[in-house]
Amino acid sequence: MSLGAVKEAFEFDNNRAVSGSDSIFGKWENWFASKISHHGAACCEIAREWLFSMDFSELNGASVLTGPRWIRKRYNWGPTRWHIHWCEAIRQKSLDCGAQAALANEVFFNRGVKSYPAQFVQKFSTEATLHWTQRWESEETPSQWIHEDLIYHEGNAVVINENEIKIWDASAGWWINPNQNEGYGALLALRVVTPLNVSSVLKWGNQEITPNKWQRVKKTK
Repeated sequence: MSLGAVKEAFEFDNNRAVSGSDSIFGKWENWFASKISHHGAACCEIAREWLFSMDFSELNGASVLTGPRWIRKRYNWGPTRWHIHWCEAIRQKSLDCGAQAALANEVFFNRGVKSYPAQFVQKFSTEATLHWTQRWESEETPSQWIHEDLIYHEGNAVVINENEIKIWDASAGWWINPNQNEGYGALLALRVVTPLNVSSVLKWGNQEITPNKWQRVKKTK
């Protein structure tokens, strides 16, 4: 997860993200979505072009709304040291959810698909989060993305039709079902980070998502 991820090229209104204290997402309420840095040199431009060429090859003429599963196949999920630059990221054997989501966001954008960073809070088990804490700390990377049995996670909100979105989990390699229930891996809270000119409510299945605001995910009755 990214603790110091830089802002998107356009400014996000992160003040709008503050929606009062909430025990579910309160720890991560003001975190920025992850962004891979650019050296402003050929090394990072070459890395970006490699990413887009790989995606074009893997897509192989399929719909531009196809999830880029090849990213998860190429990069294991694991600790990432932030800040990280493009030329560094593509050489890694593993990347955390923030880095994989940032790659996927750029891939969708390059395809001509509108995609926004998405931030989640998910519930697992204390046994699972303890294991992940030990793994991150063994590689001397921060584990502040974990709190008891909750985790901070990142993905992509992909616009498929006007204000309708689908949520892509880049590090799992699947689309998240908007019909959520309690249990292991349950999605508890969500924030979709958009530019300031996006003010319309976004539709995710039967869920209504207000841009740039943390909100609890409604459970299926």
